[in-house]
Amino acid sequence: MLASETLRRVPRFPHAWAWCLLASQAAVVWVWLRYGWRVGLPFMVLTHLPFWWATLMPGSALFCPVLRRLPTTERVAWITIDDGPSDETRAILDLLDAHDAKATFFLVGERARARPELVREIAWRGHGIGNHSATHSAKWFWALPPRRMRQEIERTQTILRELTGTTPHWFRAVVGMANPFVAAVLKEHGMTRVAWSTRAYDAIASDPAVVLARIERHLAPGAIVLLHEGAKHGRNVEGVRVVLERLRTLGYRLERPD
Repeated sequence: MLASETLRRVPRFPHAWAWCLLASQAAVVWVWLRYGWRVGLPFMVLTHLPFWWATLMPGSALFCPVLRRLPTTERVAWITIDDGPSDETRAILDLLDAHDAKATFFLVGERARARPELVREIAWRGHGIGNHSATHSAKWFWALPPRRMRQEIERTQTILRELTGTTPHWFRAVVGMANPFVAAVLKEHGMTRVAWSTRAYDAIASDPAVVLARIERHLAPGAIVLLHEGAKHGRNVEGVRVVLERLRTLGYRLERPD
């Protein structure tokens, strides 16, 4: 398996976006003064589009590097499970054990604080733990200001370190959306942002057959597979089971890179 150090994507220039924004708006001022608002206004909107796209497009690497897949041609897949811990955590752990699979659980800080025994069991069973924000503000994570963004990430780091004795170095943005203020915090803590190469939307989709079909659609060697636990529909365990069974049938090794 690839060593985790070869996969690290710690941001090197976390404030580069700000210089790009200043340069683009200086160009807007010049165009506006030179050609008037009829040209200046559309040009201003155009210069803002890349920043909106980078914020709202899950997995965008414009503001900071992001790991989307493992660089290998072998049939290896990294199972990642978001949104726990939950009532389904132990059942999912049992499934992983039954399939001789290792995964990384991207945990929500406040949920981890409320269920410390599950966090410790994840680690005890040999699985990885990543940072998935403190409160999982799905509607507004993309729009959080700098101080709140820092609190979301750093508070979760503190909680998980206190519960496990180790500090996570993987981070996954809520809904995959990361605004410009994520990069600086990740650099300070030596963290890598992790996205995915195939997902099932199983936080919403409840039919295991649909979940499996969506995962297979983009499945390839080095896949980072995104699954969830604790969804309201209550069928995440079934979805994880069919995905694990299919991956094993296809000859994939299910390992964690750290």
